[in-house]
Formats: sequence, C-alpha cells, structure tokens
Amino acid sequence: MKLFLAITVVLTSVFLWAEVDSSGVTYVVHDKVMEALTKGGTLATGADFRVAGARRDKAGNPEAHLNETEIVLIMDGEATYVTGGTLASKKENRPGELGGTDIEGGQTRHLTKGDVIVLPPGTPHWFKEVPKAISYYDVKVHKR
Repeated sequence: MKLFLAITVVLTSVFLWAEVDSSGVTYVVHDKVMEALTKGGTLATGADFRVAGARRDKAGNPEAHLNETEIVLIMDGEATYVTGGTLASKKENRPGELGGTDIEGGQTRHLTKGDVIVLPPGTPHWFKEVPKAISYYDVKVHKR
C-alpha cells in the first residue's frame, strides 16, 4: 500500500508540472521550473531519464550512482564539490546507489552559476561545502 501511495504521489507531481504532447515532447512552464529550483522537485521523467530542480543550503553526503550519468547545471549560488576518488566507508544506500562518509583522492572544484558537471556512472561525488545556497538542474540518464 505504501509503495502504491508513493508511486501515485510521484506520478501526480510529474503530471502537474510537465506537459507531454502527442509527439512525446515534454514542456514545463517557467513558474514550475522556478518553483523546483527554489523548493526542489522533479520536472520531467521518461523511461531512461529524470530532470529535477534542486536547492541545497548545506553539505550533502558522498555518493555514487552506479547506473546513471548525472548532469548538474548550476543556476545560482556556490559550493565546494568533490568528484572521483574512492568513497570512504562505502555502503549501499539503495539499489544502484552507494554512499560513504568521505571521498579519498577526489578532485575538488568550486562551483558557481553557469557551471556544468557531467558524472559518468559510478563516479563518487559530493557537495562538501555550501557557503551560499545553491540551485541547480539535476539530470539523470539511466544506463541501458
């Protein structure tokens, strides 16, 4: 029952945000996009992708998505972001996603408005520091 309710909520939110025409083109109006960048939320999904808006005002946890390429486009704010290396104290968060307590040997970057970062499947990544709230698009493309 809980699974059914969760699926219903997700599908309802996607259909409220996105319009898909008869050719399969998805369109999301500006207001809904801005809301997702302010509050977070899925903008569109398909068989092999998910597009979301996100906002973060504190550090996250190191993670790696085993079956997804992740594309991040920074719209506002700044963060210290670590990629690559090895997850410390690695554990499975959920199927297809690993988490850890740190990243050892990764590359640290300072992300700001306009930056894009593309993470191949299995790449550890981490919003290590977020001194100023950051808003970004998060696109995940599922590996076939």
